[in-house]
Amino acid sequence: MLGSMPELPDVTVYVELLQRKLIGHRLQGIKLRSVSLLSTFDPPHSAAYGKRVIGVQRQGKRIVFAFEDDLFFVLHLMRLGRLRWADPDKKAKNAAGKVLHAVFTFDSGTLYLVEMGAKKRASLHVVRGAEAVAEHDRGGLELFEIDLETFGERLRRKNHTLKRALTDPRIFSGVGNAYSDEILHAAKLSPIKLSQKLDDDEVERLYQATLRTLAVWTDRLRVEADAKGWLEKVTAFRPEMAAHGKRGEPCPVCGAKIQRIKYADRETNYCAVCQTGGRPLADRALSRFLGKDWPKTLEELEERRGGA
Repeated sequence: MLGSMPELPDVTVYVELLQRKLIGHRLQGIKLRSVSLLSTFDPPHSAAYGKRVIGVQRQGKRIVFAFEDDLFFVLHLMRLGRLRWADPDKKAKNAAGKVLHAVFTFDSGTLYLVEMGAKKRASLHVVRGAEAVAEHDRGGLELFEIDLETFGERLRRKNHTLKRALTDPRIFSGVGNAYSDEILHAAKLSPIKLSQKLDDDEVERLYQATLRTLAVWTDRLRVEADAKGWLEKVTAFRPEMAAHGKRGEPCPVCGAKIQRIKYADRETNYCAVCQTGGRPLADRALSRFLGKDWPKTLEELEERRGGA
């Protein structure tokens, strides 16, 4: 099941795989199945043909390919973009049909960009020079490169909800909807608690939970990729997750049902017992009808939902 943008663990493992597959090898050509992918025209993507890949790095949720002669590809997979790989003379799984977005041919194999859904939102920028690459950086801090003091200072700089603070690419780099749910569940903090209301112990708890959650999931994906030769499943909904996508299922810590609040096409999943003192958060869709009658306890909420 797909449904969320690849985040730091997914993109990190993609980058590690691409480093092993591509560094030192030459780009032979690109076939674009959708003109919407290419977001720049100068230099043309053909300028990289015949050039060796000298590096692959993560920039937030983007993947940056560095070529000889100071050329770079900046690829953003957006919500539904995924990568497939095939060694020479082979074809990648799930890399055909209407979902195929682009084909990158290297002397070491073929990289396929696929994107589910009718609307193609993935983007590829071809740029020259490190300064042009830096223009795509949203400014968020790399979480594994900062200490607790720096984390706390950036977190409290503005008074955002914790969910927003964790997922804002201008504050922290690489965290999105799914892993923010897992981080906040591990930290036992409400997604709507305001960042400037945290005490020092809560800041440290959130910092440690963030690093631990991202590290654990990155390692899990590495193991999966090593076993299969590629990261074939990039999804925001995994059975091992504690909270994200688990509405109605038991919390692995306390056994209470995981709750959900939803806005537009994004959802936040949480455990009311572990994270909000037993009080359900107001879901915009349901609370619009209930108004002042919004339930104060989980028991009341379950009664109104018919025990669902």
